[in-house]
Amino acid sequence: MSPIEPLKHLNVWKSPSVVMLVLANLIPLGGVLFFGWQVFPIMFLFWLENVVVGIFNLLKMILAGGAGSQVGVKLFLVPFFAVHYGMFTLVHGLFVFVMFGGDWRGGGVGPFPSLNRLQDLVTQQHLGWAVLGLVVSHGFSFASNYLLNGAYRTAIAPVIMMQPYGRVVVLHLAILGGGLLVMLMGMPAVGLALLIALKICLDVLAHARQHALDGAKQ
Repeated sequence: MSPIEPLKHLNVWKSPSVVMLVLANLIPLGGVLFFGWQVFPIMFLFWLENVVVGIFNLLKMILAGGAGSQVGVKLFLVPFFAVHYGMFTLVHGLFVFVMFGGDWRGGGVGPFPSLNRLQDLVTQQHLGWAVLGLVVSHGFSFASNYLLNGAYRTAIAPVIMMQPYGRVVVLHLAILGGGLLVMLMGMPAVGLALLIALKICLDVLAHARQHALDGAKQ
């Protein structure tokens, strides 16, 4: 299958979960245009999305009912994923705070700020709606594409465990590189708008490709 083949189908763009995904990604664009967000708030939001993705993936693994998803298997895989993906996300966060954190670095563990400073970051930068958008978007996809259509009944826990990694590696290598380029260009508004557009395209591609593969397995 061509990497962009899933995007050729019009129904992909009409999917409610894709519409929610695009809308959630447009909230940071509003932050750039109306609240003057610079590189770091955008990078922080994109990193925080990894945490949201990991939480919903844990729920998917717990509810998976397909072959190879016995209780004994889950008792090993669920905590293993939590630790492994958690470390993966932590390392990515280190890059985000070291490269873009500026005055927000430190105060907690290593370059990470304390919880109080994180709350200040969300409040002062008006990130609350963007964070809520991420949770609602991924929650809607989880409910509509995994629970309501019964996909969890045939989902395989070991396969579900591996799904977030491909998305995170491809997407966030592009995001980190793009964020660094925006800083070097000195045109944050234009650069960040293009970066958000790139993320939307990569997000929709990953979403469509995953569901095309799921459909091929059925």
